[in-house]
Amino acid sequence: MSETVVLAYSGGLDTSVAVPWLRETQGYEVVTLTVDVGGRVDAAGVQRRAITGGARRAIVVDARAAFVSDYIWPALQAGSLYQGQYPLATALARPLIARLLVEAAHETGAGLVAHGCTGKGNDQVRFDVAVAALDPSLRVIAPMRVGMGMTRDEELAYARERGIDVPTGPSSPFSIDVNLWGRSIEAGVLEDPWAAPPADAFDWTVDPVDAPRTPHEIVIGFDEGAPVSIDAEPLEGVGLVERMNHEAGAYGIGRIDHVEDRLIGIKSREIYEAPAAVVLHAAHAALEQLTLSRELLAYKRSVGDRLATLAYDGLWFSELGVALRAFVTHTQRYVSGEVRMRFSPGSGVVVGRRSPHSLYDIGLATYDAGDRFDHASAVGFIAIWGLPVRTQAAARRNDGAQPRSLLDELGADRLDADALAGAIR
Repeated sequence: MSETVVLAYSGGLDTSVAVPWLRETQGYEVVTLTVDVGGRVDAAGVQRRAITGGARRAIVVDARAAFVSDYIWPALQAGSLYQGQYPLATALARPLIARLLVEAAHETGAGLVAHGCTGKGNDQVRFDVAVAALDPSLRVIAPMRVGMGMTRDEELAYARERGIDVPTGPSSPFSIDVNLWGRSIEAGVLEDPWAAPPADAFDWTVDPVDAPRTPHEIVIGFDEGAPVSIDAEPLEGVGLVERMNHEAGAYGIGRIDHVEDRLIGIKSREIYEAPAAVVLHAAHAALEQLTLSRELLAYKRSVGDRLATLAYDGLWFSELGVALRAFVTHTQRYVSGEVRMRFSPGSGVVVGRRSPHSLYDIGLATYDAGDRFDHASAVGFIAIWGLPVRTQAAARRNDGAQPRSLLDELGADRLDADALAGAIR
């Protein structure tokens, strides 16, 4: 009996060709797994194409809700943006797909899983390492790394010979990956980091010059760090992200042009469209600034950066990743409240925030009547706070170094009162 492999199957040209290629050249029985994470999957069409190509079984799963609750929200709560910009859309989907691949392998008795990644990108690492973390007994194969490499025309001919109906529209000049949390665009003219992204690279966002000129405000509600409402209307995760993508995208918000460092050591120019991610990260950060202490915020930022790198590098299921996410969950107990944001062409800015757990005390912050801050206590505080600096300055005073006179260097214009009085007389 032939060994079974579960193939992560998008239904596109590469994976549609991989089904018969795995059967005919490698001798495997093929089970396909298609995971909908917001890429508009045609379930019936994908299953039909997979079976036509020779798959023994075609599994389709709508994982959008799990994607939001178990991957997107934890990354948002952590404030995880890879290299400070990329909201990890594709990177967050891979561990979810890997988990479902492993579960499908267990269900079908497969000893192998497969994916359509090339040997040059990050996704191959994410799939291979995530599968190993979840079940090290499974073997992972990637047809594009082990001999299936064909040109687009060769793949189309290969599919036609086997009666596989694959999309044959005009080939996009870009490589595109889409899910709920973002749209990733690379290749083509974008490989030149000096070239401006052409208009046809974008789909979710209008050009800011064509966006409405009248600003629009929305109020986003959060509960323990997770978005739960827009303008007081409760929304579940998928609907909230989809609505935010639409509303923010209509104002041209969420375009990211980034030269990033891939895990394998290559710098890559990437264009992202992530309207919901950009807006929600800004809103969440504003609410945290209101509800968390300075020390916790500073440390949590380092944790968020580390988690972003772990997710990007395919280490979502590592022990460190699990432990850091548990820390983030603990920090979110008081991150509840509302954030008001104003949309204008190409920009979404925070214009208000409130929380029942706010650490902002107007009686301490105000300079007007009602100021409860003890100004006299600042004298003693400053004396103690500055003691190390004063001690150091006194000890170093006679070290021979003569500081230059910045007043002289800048040519200060000096006028004394006596000279002015004489001039007036």
